[in-house]
Amino acid sequence: MRKVILGLSTICLMVFTSCKEDASKKINENSVTEAAERDAVASKFPVLEFEKSEHDFGEIEAKTAVETVFNYKNTGDAPLIITDIKTTCGCTVPEDWSKEPLAPGESAKFTVKFNGSGSNKVSKTITVSANTEKGSEIVKISAFVKPDPNA
Repeated sequence: MRKVILGLSTICLMVFTSCKEDASKKINENSVTEAAERDAVASKFPVLEFEKSEHDFGEIEAKTAVETVFNYKNTGDAPLIITDIKTTCGCTVPEDWSKEPLAPGESAKFTVKFNGSGSNKVSKTITVSANTEKGSEIVKISAFVKPDPNA
């Protein structure tokens, strides 16, 4: 029995080691070049750069609607695509933003409306989801909401 097991082990060892091919012969130069080009393009990202990242409305009366415009530019090497703009609450609404790709060097804008709810110092965050390297950028608005004189 030992001789049979030893014989089978020897045959298996010879089969596995004799079928070994040189891996360097399997590399195709065209595949290497294509992979290098693909990796070079994949490392290029758009860069979302805002003219201003914060806007302060100053003092406003309660329930007074105000709005501001955030201008931005694609300073990266690839087309910028904004997929979504979200706010921290329903009292702040982003509008007028394009879902079309923005070429490198081009500018665009979106509007943020705030309905004046809250009291005292109010800060809101707007998250811009895009195909940048980070995946999202943040802009902020703030205001000092004075009490409603009619209340």
